[in-house]
Amino acid sequence: MTPSIAHPQTIRAHLARALAAAALALLAGCAGTPAAPVAGKAAAPAQWQRVHLGAGYDFPVYANHRLDGDLSSIREVVLVQHGLQRNGDDYYAAGAALLKASGRNPDEVLLVAPNFAGTPDGNKGFAGMPHWSVQGWISGEDAVEGPARVSSLQVLDDLLAFFTDKARLPQVRKVTVAGHSGGAQIVHRYAVLNNVDERIRAGGIDLRYVVANPSSYLYFTPVRPAGADGKSFAPYDQARCPDYDKYRYGMQDMVPYAKGADGMALYRRYAGREVTYLAGTEDNDPNHRVLDKSCGAEAEGPTRLQRARGYLRYERYLAGPGLVIRHQAYEVVGVGHDQARMFGSQCGARAVFGMPEAANGGGAACRAPQL
Repeated sequence: MTPSIAHPQTIRAHLARALAAAALALLAGCAGTPAAPVAGKAAAPAQWQRVHLGAGYDFPVYANHRLDGDLSSIREVVLVQHGLQRNGDDYYAAGAALLKASGRNPDEVLLVAPNFAGTPDGNKGFAGMPHWSVQGWISGEDAVEGPARVSSLQVLDDLLAFFTDKARLPQVRKVTVAGHSGGAQIVHRYAVLNNVDERIRAGGIDLRYVVANPSSYLYFTPVRPAGADGKSFAPYDQARCPDYDKYRYGMQDMVPYAKGADGMALYRRYAGREVTYLAGTEDNDPNHRVLDKSCGAEAEGPTRLQRARGYLRYERYLAGPGLVIRHQAYEVVGVGHDQARMFGSQCGARAVFGMPEAANGGGAACRAPQL
């Protein structure tokens, strides 16, 4: 069934309002204060839901439909993953605004914002659920508190199992897992490491990942961008960073979720998965306040934009004859470290919400990566 799309002029008007609302929500979330309501509307805070997963643990998510209700009309699932602040409510609010702007029928799209609780989040009401160290959830570490010491990557496995269960959601044909910044770091590593992708696609469901402005990427071999222009590759100087190739940047000391994985075998499998990279052309501050400045990240380049370009070159560097890389990549022109504008861009809204570029004249323009 072709998704229903509203008139392009209506969509453009919605998008302008949605980007403003989404930006306010995310700025408020970063500041640690409640999101500002859209002018003229008394916006109620989003309420999280408790979903029962996997081997018997509960996990909090924000969603636009009751997950214990009738989901038989849902045709598409979109997961938007929060960043370092673990503020799923703000990412849900931003995603909901952009979903409305897309013109898609909300009765057919299930929007979900998972919320990985950190150890400082005791006042958020997530009692009796897994809690991770402040950044451990980003890389797939196991929970450090709670009834289930489960990997955050296993949680994503279990969420996908929930949303691709044909008894629960019989009409779902597409699932998109999207993340920005810290959320993009876990989405990227999940896209590389999970063992469920091919099985889900074999079941007739189109599984896609959107990775926007992460601070770092997972390398499959010990080389990193080298040379003045970063266009060649060589092992990094261990005198400068002895642990540069340890996980979450490389293959050494892998998390238990992916223990024993072989780097090149992972690369060949990953190349066949549906991944879209988005990089803001203005996300180029080497001193950005939440940029990963560890030496393992610095080995990939000085800024997020340069790290993105270096990784795209690296994928091509690794590819042998006959290997098809099913990845797409875009640079979002004039946009920095801004989730709402990245996902509201012409290529971002198409990748996340299936919004035609012709209907999104107000979104930031996109271009091919400058490699």
